[in-house]
Amino acid sequence: MDIENPYLRLQPTIDEEFALEADQYFERVKQLPTYRSRIGCVIPAYNESDSISEVLESLLAQTRLPDVIHVVVNNSTDDTVEVASRFAGAHTRTIARVEQTTEIFVHDIGENPDKKVGALNYGFSLIEGSDFMLGVDGDTTAERHAIAHLEAEISSDSRMGGISAIYSIDDTRLGGPVAGFLVAGQRAQFAAFNMKNMLRGRNMAVLGGQYSIFSMRALRDVMAISKQSTPWVRDSEVEDSLLSLQIKSVGYLTKISAHARADVGGMTTLRSLDAQQVKWNAGAIELMWPGQRGDTKGQPFHPNLRLRWFENVSMAMNVLTRALFVMLLAGSLANHSFIFVPLWLIPPVIACLLNVRTAFSMKNHNWRDFTYALWVFPAEFYMWVRIGHFVRAWTKFARNKQVDSWAEQAKAERGSGNVHLMPFLTTLALSAGLVFIWLQLTPSMQSIVLTIGWPILGVTTIVQTFFMFVTLIKPHRGFRV
Repeated sequence: MDIENPYLRLQPTIDEEFALEADQYFERVKQLPTYRSRIGCVIPAYNESDSISEVLESLLAQTRLPDVIHVVVNNSTDDTVEVASRFAGAHTRTIARVEQTTEIFVHDIGENPDKKVGALNYGFSLIEGSDFMLGVDGDTTAERHAIAHLEAEISSDSRMGGISAIYSIDDTRLGGPVAGFLVAGQRAQFAAFNMKNMLRGRNMAVLGGQYSIFSMRALRDVMAISKQSTPWVRDSEVEDSLLSLQIKSVGYLTKISAHARADVGGMTTLRSLDAQQVKWNAGAIELMWPGQRGDTKGQPFHPNLRLRWFENVSMAMNVLTRALFVMLLAGSLANHSFIFVPLWLIPPVIACLLNVRTAFSMKNHNWRDFTYALWVFPAEFYMWVRIGHFVRAWTKFARNKQVDSWAEQAKAERGSGNVHLMPFLTTLALSAGLVFIWLQLTPSMQSIVLTIGWPILGVTTIVQTFFMFVTLIKPHRGFRV
């Protein structure tokens, strides 16, 4: 006769109760709030009444809203404050069934001698409790997942000091052939620069202020180690380059995003493009060389400046080869001694192929990008424009004269000033001088100049073509810019 064991009868009940309690425990754990990084967005705005609405709408359309947005209007004379104020207040969005809220504040700080730098520092003081600072220019919009990508990337590694979006320019709303040409050139310039940084381990020398996210801890470390009261200082004409260099110097990484994309405001006139590019180039030279202003120290061997040095050497080669070619060709034609050699077609063909590959590397390429690349002359003319900016920047540095480049750029964007014509006028004057000198030479001296000049040009062109070919065949490893 079997005797029932009461323990065995109770065992299933005990197991069931334990399982029920475990399920309830894990359910409570799932309901516990998870930590969500706090992102404070700062938009320095100077006369951005035409674009600030699109910028704020772009931010409110993000799949990851910033926790707070501060529009810091400075030195403006238009309706930027009034337009931005229409968005002031709390905004709630339901994204992927999750409710997100952000609040927009608009600050008019009036006349500010530090301009954009002052606006950024003011905004920084307003988001002290945030984990990350998102800097957005008043004319820059981004694709919907940009902030989500930036947050995921910067949160994935505590060594990250800042990450820049992949920049391009929206060319769908352009007026006139000059604007179309200049924007096509800028799109190609951005694409080539972004790809170089992608292929360097995504190391970004410049965390452009147009759309970049910064670790607040990294910014505070820069302030402490550099003995600054604010992250940004006016010791440089390129405040974002200087800050990027400082972030790298204190031990953090500066990267370009693999996915986040943003469209910046393009320069649609020669005057405004000249002011912007000269400011950028001159500011970079200051960082490479002992500075002209404040306490900026030249750091020629800093890792963030290696690409800058390469760009400047490359531009110097472009100046040399083009100037020599034009002078030697003119001299040979004048002496009736020019002989066409088909090998001289190799450099422009490789340059054209490189431009086409750059167009293919753009994620949002279009027919304008390929037209610009295939018609050799637009890209060549844009290179001459860039040469003018390059020469003006180095001339400005050599003069060692303090100039408010922010004011010059603002003036140029308003359509004032003619300093952008200086490279063209200088080229005409130099050409006239060279023609006069050439006519004073005897035929034998002219022959000697041509005999020496063409081989020098040939060797220089071979070196330059080799580097273009290496860039042409270098794998892009799946990156799209």
